[in-house]
Amino acid sequence: MSHAMLDLVNQVMSAPWLFAAIFALALLDGFFPIVPAETAVITAGVFAATGETNLALVIAVAALGAFMGDHVSYLVGYKSAGRLRGKKAFVWARRALDERGGLVLVVARYIPGGRTATTLTMGAVRYRLRSFTFFDAIAAVSWAVYSGLIGFFGGMAFENDPIKGLLLGLGIALSITAVVEVVRWLRKRRATQAFPERLPADTSV
Repeated sequence: MSHAMLDLVNQVMSAPWLFAAIFALALLDGFFPIVPAETAVITAGVFAATGETNLALVIAVAALGAFMGDHVSYLVGYKSAGRLRGKKAFVWARRALDERGGLVLVVARYIPGGRTATTLTMGAVRYRLRSFTFFDAIAAVSWAVYSGLIGFFGGMAFENDPIKGLLLGLGIALSITAVVEVVRWLRKRRATQAFPERLPADTSV
């Protein structure tokens, strides 16, 4: 990357509106999962290691945006519940969320697309808002800390070359996501083999 481009990125990372942009991306990511919120937080974390921005503030606004975005998704699901009632998938989802709702929500925050599907479903099955808010706060804060620190440590490892730090941070995030997906697939496969009669309900949610 040229020095001119690097200077431009540094200016962006030190701009006052950076935090508003991170907040907006994290919020939109809650119900529009193609938004690169995690990439933005990791990038800001990388440049926080060089002193261009404040890591604590990056984490705080990212967590707040994610928290609010998840609640928008929950509300959308809540309003759509009437179209799902009586379906086998709906009944299964409500039972699963009653048993493991908090864990499902926290883990789904690290699965691209999974977070939106989970928050929509939790709204649709009328999962208790108080419990949703509690567990979503844990999910949003842990996600923001995780994303910010991955970028920050990547930036520290390549303090004089923030682009390499960014690539390292993104690589770590993608690797962790891949591991989560593989573990989830293996658990689902074992459950399907153990209880084949559950396959239609499980795969329709």
